[in-house]
Amino acid sequence: MKPLASPVSHKSHLRQQFNRYYQHIAAIHTDPVSLYLQGLAPTGRRAIKSRLITGAAILGFTGDLESMPWSVLDYQQLARVRHTLSQQGKASSTINLTLAAVRGVMKACFTLGLISANQLLLINDLRSVPNQCLPSGRCLSSRDIQKLVQTCCLDQSLIGLRDTALIGLMINTGLRRSEIVALTCCDINLRAGTLNVAAGKGNKQRQTFLGAQCITLIRQWQKRRGQSEGYLFNPISKSGHIACDEALSGQSVYDIVGTRANQAGLSPL
Repeated sequence: MKPLASPVSHKSHLRQQFNRYYQHIAAIHTDPVSLYLQGLAPTGRRAIKSRLITGAAILGFTGDLESMPWSVLDYQQLARVRHTLSQQGKASSTINLTLAAVRGVMKACFTLGLISANQLLLINDLRSVPNQCLPSGRCLSSRDIQKLVQTCCLDQSLIGLRDTALIGLMINTGLRRSEIVALTCCDINLRAGTLNVAAGKGNKQRQTFLGAQCITLIRQWQKRRGQSEGYLFNPISKSGHIACDEALSGQSVYDIVGTRANQAGLSPL
């Protein structure tokens, strides 16, 4: 029977692994987290990084993600992350996104020659949590849409014009929040009635067409916004200043839709 390694020898082995890891990433001038995040759409990096921070914290690491020695992570540790999140009552989608984020970093580790194929295969073999929940939110009826747009149109303030154009565009095109906030003025052609979505899911680009009412709403917003380059939908200060070089956050879009729906007397979306 093979004798168990002493705590001292185990720590020494870990220290050697850490040293090899840091020497390797110093030599190649990158790290697995940076490599993985660079391959994602800019709008998705924030959520993935948040999930990585959560996973690292469960494993007892509180430093920068780029400094964590990911190459020592194994099947048991990833299973611990899944179990801890499940015990915390997190939704299956949240747990699975965390697992996917960690797997993405580990795949980058393999690409950089930091882990073996067997280690990656074992990590990928950990099953995701079955999703048994109904999708959140609900579909809007034509009457709901009419009430929502009419409520927005009653507000002719600067913020009201922005919110009306934003909601009208979401209804017309079905764009995700991440896609809406990434739109720039260069992405839209009101004369042709087209919109180029450059930051779609999976970094895929596509073109969609706008209806006449949607074009009118966006044109009214752009008239007040001005012709400055930058993001199409921007934060507006209490004094009425439009930060044309800044984009709304996905959370801001969520709050805008929720507030306007409440004003329209709609049940929660």
